[in-house]
Order: sequence, then structure tokens, then C-alpha cells
Amino acid sequence: MLLNYIFRRIIWSIPFMFAASLVAFALITLPPGDYATTYAQSLAQSGDIVDTARLNALRERFGLDQPFFVQYFKWIGGVLQGDFGVSFEWQQPVATLIWERLGLSFFLEISTLVFAWSVALPLGIYSAVRKYSVGDYLASIIGFIGLAVPNFLIALVLMYVAVVHFGSDVSGLFSPEYRDAPWSWAKFVNLLGHMWIPIVILGTSTVAGLTRIMRANLLDELHKPYVATARAKGLSEFQLILKYPVRLALNPFVSTIGWAFPQLISGAVITSFVLGLPTSGPLLLQALLAQDMYLAGAFILLLSCFAIIGMLVSDILLALVDPRIRYR
Repeated sequence: MLLNYIFRRIIWSIPFMFAASLVAFALITLPPGDYATTYAQSLAQSGDIVDTARLNALRERFGLDQPFFVQYFKWIGGVLQGDFGVSFEWQQPVATLIWERLGLSFFLEISTLVFAWSVALPLGIYSAVRKYSVGDYLASIIGFIGLAVPNFLIALVLMYVAVVHFGSDVSGLFSPEYRDAPWSWAKFVNLLGHMWIPIVILGTSTVAGLTRIMRANLLDELHKPYVATARAKGLSEFQLILKYPVRLALNPFVSTIGWAFPQLISGAVITSFVLGLPTSGPLLLQALLAQDMYLAGAFILLLSCFAIIGMLVSDILLALVDPRIRYR
């Protein structure tokens, strides 16, 4: 029954991905004009002469003069074959431009989610079990600050403190000697050494939110009759809490993966600009401003697929964690 549920849930994710691709392509073609229009505006601003025949040739070359659905099916047909098209602005295959940046974005977001869970789960349990203690009040204060302060502001403060008081640069994901170097074990170790700073910045608000959720869920479970019955049977307090109320309180906690993952993706865009991270956010914004439809569409499509995968993982974990889940 469980395997059947997981299989059906995976199958249902496929039409969602096609719907996400259609919405993504519609969004990048929605603004008035196209890449040729943006290119003409940039030429005019620099004082160059705008050649109408050249712009028409540019539209014909990239198929910008074709109807919406013709452009969409041409694009999605190439995507299904692994061809994301050619970037108008960079004049390079889109796949060449996005894979390393998307890989770094995905690694950063997964690491942030693992960090957030590792901190929020024990902190939420402690706050619920030691309700109204000094530790609970301290965790609540930190949680409210984490929810109220934007990630980019934390990044700016951290950069100021690092430069002024420690004389070090915390921006980027690599040291200068590794930025353009080919991948190696030394470069990966250098990446891990720089990764903790954006992880802490991006994970602050997520930790704060998940801690409050876990605390509220566990407080609802701690005073139910089954907990008193298990305590009367002689179970130790530690075993009792982990075996029964924590497991049931994990249900809403696990379901937050569905929104935490897209939230990390959107929150990482501004933080990437502030910290100068070579992730997908800055390149995506540049592609949107230039109306580079194939580059922007590939980013939006793949980031949407990551969000759908996050929802899928959330549903599967719920089925594994909570025995009350009904697969029908």
C-alpha cells in the first residue's frame, strides 16, 4: 500500500511539472516586447543607431515572431531532449550557463534545510518540554528576531562585522584562487569552508519558524491521555517523549518541507546578491531584465521542479512517519 501510494504520488508530480513549465514560459513572455525590444533599448541608450531590419532578423533567428504555443512546444520539446536552447544575451547554450549555478543553489538549499531541521527539532522539543523556562524564553526571543529580521540584513551586518572587526571577506563561496579553477577535492573543501556563512544566514528564519511549529505541536500532544498511560507503564521520560508525542508532533513539522524549500529558493536570491554568491539568483534576475527567455525559462522551470520535488518528499516522509496517514 505504501509503495503504491508513493508511485501514484510520483506519477501525479509529472503533470504538475508540465503545468509549471507552461506557467514559467507564460511568465517570461508576459512583459511587453521581447529580447529584440530590450536589445534595441540598450542600443538607443548607448547612442547607437537601431536598425529595424537587424531587429527583425534577430526575431526571425530566435523565433520570437512565432505564436506563443509554437514557441512553447519548440522550447519544451528541446527541454525533454536535454536542450534548453541558446541564451540570447550570452550567445551560449543555456545548459552550459545554468548547471553549475543550479548545482550550487541546490547544494546550498539542501544544506540549509538540513541545518534548519538539525537545530529546530531539538530546540522545539526543549522549548515544549521546559515550557516557560529561561531556555524557552530565550529560544522564543531568538525565534522572533529570526522571523522579523530579513536575511539580507543579517548578511549585511555579518559582512560589516567581518570586514571592520576581523579584516576578512565573507562574500562568495570560494577563495580567489579557486573561483575559476576546475573542480577538485581541494576546491570542494574550500566550498565547505565558505558554505557555513550563507547557510546560517538563510537558515535563521527557517529555524525560527520550525522551532515555533515544533513547540506548538508538541505542547498539544504532551497532555493527551496516551502520554499519561505510557508514563504509568514505567517508560522513562526521554523514551516516552521521543517514542510517542514527538513522532505524532512531527506531522505538521514534516509537511513544512513543502513550503520551506520554495521559501529558501526565493530568500536566497537577495542574499546571493548581497554576499556575491555564484548561485542561480543573480543570473536569473539578469536574464529576466534582458528578457532572455530561454535562460530565464530554464531557471524558473528547474526551480519550480525543485519545489515540486520538495512537496513530493514531504508527502512521502509524512506517509513514513505518521501511521495515521490513509493512502486512499
